[in-house]
Amino acid sequence: MKDNVSPAKVGITRDGDSLVFTLDNPRAANEITGAMFEDMLHSLRAEAATPTARVLRIRANGEVFCLGRERAGRDESSIRAEVARLIALKQTIRETAMITVAEVQGDAAGFGMGLAVLCDFTLVAGHARLSFPEMRKGLPPAAIMAYLGQYALPKHVFPLLLLAEDFTPAYAQEIGLITAVHPRDRLQKETDRLIERILKLDAEGVRQCKAFFQEAQAQSLDSNFAHSTDFLTVQTLRLQANRH
Repeated sequence: MKDNVSPAKVGITRDGDSLVFTLDNPRAANEITGAMFEDMLHSLRAEAATPTARVLRIRANGEVFCLGRERAGRDESSIRAEVARLIALKQTIRETAMITVAEVQGDAAGFGMGLAVLCDFTLVAGHARLSFPEMRKGLPPAAIMAYLGQYALPKHVFPLLLLAEDFTPAYAQEIGLITAVHPRDRLQKETDRLIERILKLDAEGVRQCKAFFQEAQAQSLDSNFAHSTDFLTVQTLRLQANRH
């Protein structure tokens, strides 16, 4: 008799102006499989080619948010391909014009925590346990270290990576890794409320705000000031034209 277990997947739906990814592999702690990576990448690339959504919401079914990713590679080429795919997903989420919102209803570890941090807004249930556990097995988490220092100071995040200990959402918020902490029974409503606020803003203004903010993180102060002149001139003229 076959076990009627639903295959690991990510539900991809639309809710008004929001694109929603729902991680749905609860029997494996919402571990991201190769097929789930491919589905999310395909959807994000299609959205970039024909933009329709303004918000990307990432959530999960089950008791945990995501405790990592599938590691099926056993030789150099397959391991390299797996890592390239996960980095491609992270880069695509980081670069999307959509405002990204992670709704972390339970524990998040490894790739799951790294994914949540990448989002523009990361809302976490207060009871969740968070961690970067890779070094428990001696594997430096390079794909996470590539960007974690942009969100929190090195003296805060390096111990989390090296010692691989669990930490609380309250501490994650204190050091800048997440946006807000809410009781689990209020998390969905608070996420809904945040998305409603985003969608009430001028759509083009939101896209330009995110684009400038991200670019500014990689540039010098002088470069940012110089760019600000052109940016503010163009955006002011756009708003003035919309009023007429």
